[in-house]
Amino acid sequence: MKGKAVACGAATILNAVANWKGSAFGVGLRTEAEVILNPSGKVKGDVPGVDTRLVVRCVEKVLERFGRDLGATVRTRSEVPVASGLKSSSTAANASVLAALDALGAEMDLFEAAMIGVSAAREVGVTITGALDDALASMLGGVVVTDNREMKLLRREETDSAVILLVPDKKILSKDTDVGRSRLVAPLADVAFDLALKGDYGRAMTLNGLMYCAALGFSAEPIMAALKAGAWGASLSGTGPAYAALAPDDKVEAVSFAWEGLGGRVIRAAVNNQAASMGWEI
Repeated sequence: MKGKAVACGAATILNAVANWKGSAFGVGLRTEAEVILNPSGKVKGDVPGVDTRLVVRCVEKVLERFGRDLGATVRTRSEVPVASGLKSSSTAANASVLAALDALGAEMDLFEAAMIGVSAAREVGVTITGALDDALASMLGGVVVTDNREMKLLRREETDSAVILLVPDKKILSKDTDVGRSRLVAPLADVAFDLALKGDYGRAMTLNGLMYCAALGFSAEPIMAALKAGAWGASLSGTGPAYAALAPDDKVEAVSFAWEGLGGRVIRAAVNNQAASMGWEI
């Protein structure tokens, strides 16, 4: 009656707030979840200092799906910075759903499992668009392109690249984003979407970053500094405040150095192409 699972974080190629089309890629930062079932009939979260409404609702929905009148305790631990635009909510939701399935000894298609987390995120109010792109990049790994209005996966492929992240100390919740200003850039988001569908992820994410920095009042300096240092794409991730860059291995040092003077923590990682997994196997 105990289940475990792990999912990895993700970063943005195209933020779906402007036009409901999104794209993201998996990042090798882990979130682990443990679900311990009990007969109480009540699910509770046990993660000190963290809002557990989302992971609790994820486990409740799994139990409801299988008609099990059980309670549970949900625990998570994560390498993904919270409230930074690096998909901490989607990643925790995915890990919690899979851990609950593991505890029940049940199986489910990974797309369907991700949809449980998307639905839970909408119910508890931590997402604007449903964040299907973020959820699938975390759950399936690789690069995904999605239609978040129609809830469709349009493209997925694996890619190998170094990832550099700049994570400021400031935290911003997705629900607090200025949706009206974001939707003013919808015509440019359509261009970035076409680039992403063609697999031109570097130019898509750079365009995304420049337009959302303008819309939401963030500095574009980290994007320009990353490009000057040799990154082939850089962007504000999600609705910020973190930035993400994709770069060749021989440019990682230069991009990291360029970002170290801008304030915040620089994290080096890689694109994660592996799917989320029960049992902490990833």
